[in-house]
Amino acid sequence: MTDIALNESLGSSYDQARERLRNALEAAGRAQDAATLLAVSKTKPAAMIRLAWQLGQREFGENYLQEALEKQTELADLEGIVWHFIGPLQSNKTRSVAEHFDWVHSVDRLKIAKRLSEQRPAHLAPLNICLQVNISREESKAGVLPEELEELAKEVAALPNMHLRGLMAIPAPAEGVDAQRQPLAALREALNSLQSNLPNAPLDTLSMGMSDDLEAAILEGATLVRLGTAIFGARQSA
Repeated sequence: MTDIALNESLGSSYDQARERLRNALEAAGRAQDAATLLAVSKTKPAAMIRLAWQLGQREFGENYLQEALEKQTELADLEGIVWHFIGPLQSNKTRSVAEHFDWVHSVDRLKIAKRLSEQRPAHLAPLNICLQVNISREESKAGVLPEELEELAKEVAALPNMHLRGLMAIPAPAEGVDAQRQPLAALREALNSLQSNLPNAPLDTLSMGMSDDLEAAILEGATLVRLGTAIFGARQSA
């Protein structure tokens, strides 16, 4: 694909993604600035992220650490870019994540949170944390179980160098908006409960909703929606 064609293709898909979010917010009776589009750029080249930035996108989500670090180096000149780590996080990767990201969405145990807290450089702003909840109780999915969430949240909220901002989930696939809304509503209710029990934590974020369930997520109060293919296109085969 030529540079001109890539520009046109990405511009069109980005506009469509933004329009879909706007329509979902309007249908839900929410303000147009109530939810932010998080562009999931995993496996996509830095050049495509640069194009999206030029179109006005600022929040980007990455799953794979080494790939993300290489892109961050190449894109270091982009002002206002915000990097979200949204993939599984192992202990041996926490230092690099703490040093190079603004948000982490995939914290599901205290050990990881403590390492991020200890390894966050003092000259950087506190790291924004979302706790990943296994809201559908899938054995194959990461995430803290709902009944264990409050205890973990209290411990994470007390750690220095980070702000516990909210919750993230990837519910099991479901057919139809009504079915999709059920686990998302449970996540919203879990956040509401934490807001009551942890009034001093800046709990304002629900990271939920992807291409298949964006509308349902917006109806249930999502503040960050994660779109990848809808913006950047399908992953290129090797």
